[in-house]
Amino acid sequence: MALVEHLRELRNRLAISLLALAVCVVVAFFLREQIFELLKRPYCQTDVAARATQLSGNQCELFAFGTFEQFSVSLRVSLIAGVITSAPVWLYQLGAFITPALHRKEKRYAAAFLAASLVLFSVGAVFAYFTISRGLEFLLSVGGEGIVTLPSIQSYLSFVTLTLLAFGVAFLFPVIVLFLHFVGAFPARVMRAWRRGMIVAIAVAAALLTPSQDPFTFLAMGLPLYGLYEGCIVIARLRERAQRRRRAVEPGAQSLEQLGDDETSVVEDRPSAL
Repeated sequence: MALVEHLRELRNRLAISLLALAVCVVVAFFLREQIFELLKRPYCQTDVAARATQLSGNQCELFAFGTFEQFSVSLRVSLIAGVITSAPVWLYQLGAFITPALHRKEKRYAAAFLAASLVLFSVGAVFAYFTISRGLEFLLSVGGEGIVTLPSIQSYLSFVTLTLLAFGVAFLFPVIVLFLHFVGAFPARVMRAWRRGMIVAIAVAAALLTPSQDPFTFLAMGLPLYGLYEGCIVIARLRERAQRRRRAVEPGAQSLEQLGDDETSVVEDRPSAL
């Protein structure tokens, strides 16, 4: 296509993505109370929330200390929920715009890595949701029994959002490792040799990414990441073993795999032996 046609296609796909985002944001705004209840549940599971409930005589509550705080938080929650729920639409539009420029093998790898990224990000966010209450328990009770913390809805939402995002991004770590392996930059033997260095790197990354900096959240992120790294080593070893078997059966398979879609294979012009 010409440049103008590419720009026209980009405009149409952006319009579809923005329309889907707007619809999801509006729907999420009307469902904001249910979303608030879902986000508030980790706090309500802590002992600090139980003590605050006993003192106030009400149910588990978060507090707003500004006139416009409830409205701004409602808009923020609606936007976050809209981006998440409309992700299949705008990710499909993005992929449909980019993939025509890729070769057949690149399309296959791009689809696999995109699907793995979505799954791992979702798994990380869900895992973080079920561990937030333990981190909150430590943060809200570290001052002792004589202090009862009344968290504002703005600070609590920021904490939950950052935690979910940090775990989701951190769980993309195996996608990067396997991508480096597939391009030949990180073979299995190097992965095994870098185990100790990876333990230190994962520990530093977990300490920097966790917004609460509490030891439970640190371990909740660091241990699964190291387990995923060991899983990458297993996948890399199985893939390399399959490649060695295929090369033993078909000696020319490796050279054919290394050829791009725009390259020509070697043609034997001599007559074969009878």
